[in-house]
Amino acid sequence: MERTRILLADDHALVRRGLRMILDAEPDLVVVAEAGNGAEAVELAGEGVDLAILDIAMPRMTGIQAAREISRRAPEVRLLMLSMYDNEQYLFESLKAGASGYVLKSVADRDLLEACRAAMRGEPFLYPGAVTALIRDFLQRDTRGEELPGSLLTPREEEIVKLIAEGHSSKAIADMLVISIKTVDRHRANVLAKLGMRDRLELTRYAIRAGLIEP
Repeated sequence: MERTRILLADDHALVRRGLRMILDAEPDLVVVAEAGNGAEAVELAGEGVDLAILDIAMPRMTGIQAAREISRRAPEVRLLMLSMYDNEQYLFESLKAGASGYVLKSVADRDLLEACRAAMRGEPFLYPGAVTALIRDFLQRDTRGEELPGSLLTPREEEIVKLIAEGHSSKAIADMLVISIKTVDRHRANVLAKLGMRDRLELTRYAIRAGLIEP
């Protein structure tokens, strides 16, 4: 039997170890790479990976941001999201980013294997509460004749908003992203103008609502 080759991304080594034990024990699944943050996951999700399992809350780049980038760079890689939170915003953003499943960490030992196999069959996997949220959202949008808006920000702007909301200075962000402080400040000004906001506090609230950081 050909095994599904999995990239496992979570910033907690103990969580990765536990999930890896569950996955590697199966005859049709094998973890071939591990990442401790979203940026590292993007780099590893190339050739030799069939499925990426991404924790939503990771430093440097969230799982949702990583999913978007992996979808762009390697569209053949299937994506599953892991989260501690039953959060509708995270769910919707994950699906828009290209994920085929959303698994709660609290029941990962029960749901993860089924989710992996569903993803490789090209089928969605959602926990019961997520299905309820999607149906409710669909009915509400249908009643209002609306659609969910796309993101106002570019991927780079989202990356910078996340780092600002995490409390990093412009110099630290410039060092992390290998760009100039002036470029960071220009991105910050563009974001504030786009969102109609004034300061770091408002950006932090936006980052929480958009699923870039956890409350």
